[in-house]
Amino acid sequence: MNAEALIGRVRDLPPLPRVLTEVLLALQRDDVAVDQLSLKISQDEALAAKTLRLANCSFYGVAGRVGSIRDGINVLGLRTLSAALAAAAVAGRFPRVHCEGFDFDAHWRHSIGSALCAQAIARVLQMDESTAFTAALLHDIGRLALASHFPAEFAQTLRYQAEHDCLTHEAEHAVLGTDHCELGAAIAEHWCFAAPVIQAIRQHHAPQAQGAANLVDVVHVADNIAHGLDLSGLPSEAVPPLSVPTWMRLGLTAEQCREIFERVEMELDGLCDALNS
Repeated sequence: MNAEALIGRVRDLPPLPRVLTEVLLALQRDDVAVDQLSLKISQDEALAAKTLRLANCSFYGVAGRVGSIRDGINVLGLRTLSAALAAAAVAGRFPRVHCEGFDFDAHWRHSIGSALCAQAIARVLQMDESTAFTAALLHDIGRLALASHFPAEFAQTLRYQAEHDCLTHEAEHAVLGTDHCELGAAIAEHWCFAAPVIQAIRQHHAPQAQGAANLVDVVHVADNIAHGLDLSGLPSEAVPPLSVPTWMRLGLTAEQCREIFERVEMELDGLCDALNS
């Protein structure tokens, strides 16, 4: 299967649930009413359950005390709710089929760890934390699509990577003619995610050499940190090359990095349990 056919297939993925689309659009408005939002979420049993599970997880310090969607929204906040529900819906679109060499649990641990890293970096830089969380959470969605919908082809790229000791996206180009960055961006466009999120997915392995710090930079560094901390738990974990100009643009101090590392490692297990349950 060639690159054009692959991208065409991922653009045929089912749309996100109607209720979720309505909720995400509502969350973009400054005047969204919590009561109206809770009513919409209540119309979808899966989204309602996910909202309550997430609000009650230890990550937010109120484990077991949230009983209504309205209270859940108040605990999570609108921006966190948006990212969490998007994550839940995206995960539901990719079945866990057998794909030789790919570990779905490890994938989600790395993605959630990257999201926490990006959120923490954005907080330091006073950037939008929710957008950073969402973009980093979805940065490898192309790998998820390959493993779920093209397991034989993706297994071939993983074998190629092991045999040639190269980076994942290099193996994908060699075998498929495209990579998970382009496929992920195509999926994000198909599902109408914001342009900065799409750009971060497409360029997270190739940030620009010049310019001001942006979302691509945040996701690139967050991905690198998540690999460096071995958050996926894979024995074959490898750290991709870090763009020095990107690192310099963010300007994180040693103390800020230490705080980010500690916070992510402390929060990862609780958030993984909530989002994967």
